[in-house]
Amino acid sequence: MKTAAIPAVRVSPELRQAAEEVLQSGETLSGFVEDAVRRNVEFRHAQKAFIERGLASGQAARKSGAYVPAAAVLGKLARRLDKARKGRTGRAGAKAAA
Repeated sequence: MKTAAIPAVRVSPELRQAAEEVLQSGETLSGFVEDAVRRNVEFRHAQKAFIERGLASGQAARKSGAYVPAAAVLGKLARRLDKARKGRTGRAGAKAAA
């Protein structure tokens, strides 16, 4: 398969310099740009799939009439948050005691 070129992008000298400053050893600016484009494409595919799943879920809920009340969802999230905060405090205290 032949490779294709991405159109040249004009950027400010400051942005180019900032990009060059974060290059890792052996990394080229072209490789950095390719990686950025690849990651953004993957992110947008994942974002689109997420939105599609959410819309399908909403449609299924409307069709079935089965909804979870917002108060129940918020309550469960609050309990999870409290548990996570307590777990974090417990680990920090255990490290300090050691």
